[in-house]
Amino acid sequence: MSTISIEGMEFFAYHGCFKEEQVIGTKFNIDLFMEVDTATAEQSDRLEDTVNYQAVYRLVKQEMDSKSHLLEHVGRRVLESIRGAFPQIEKAKIKIRKLNPPLGGKMDFVSLELEL
Repeated sequence: MSTISIEGMEFFAYHGCFKEEQVIGTKFNIDLFMEVDTATAEQSDRLEDTVNYQAVYRLVKQEMDSKSHLLEHVGRRVLESIRGAFPQIEKAKIKIRKLNPPLGGKMDFVSLELEL
């Protein structure tokens, strides 16, 4: 079993409970960790025998482009989308960071971690 990770994905999106967040938008960072049996790919050296990182990124981007009020909702959509496209993924974990959230004070980010 191997862990494939795509870390530091950056998106500008419109997620949030406040109306302004859904209009103005903000930056998000995402780390994604996927547990996959890569034994076949280790021997074959064929992309078809593992998870295509570019296809995963596209799925994450597609879900980030669809507005949500909660990070929990975005995270679950991403994980379910990945599960549907790549059944060979045994487990997945996502960490979503919302940069400079409008909480009335100075902070770098708020974050959410979810597992599948």
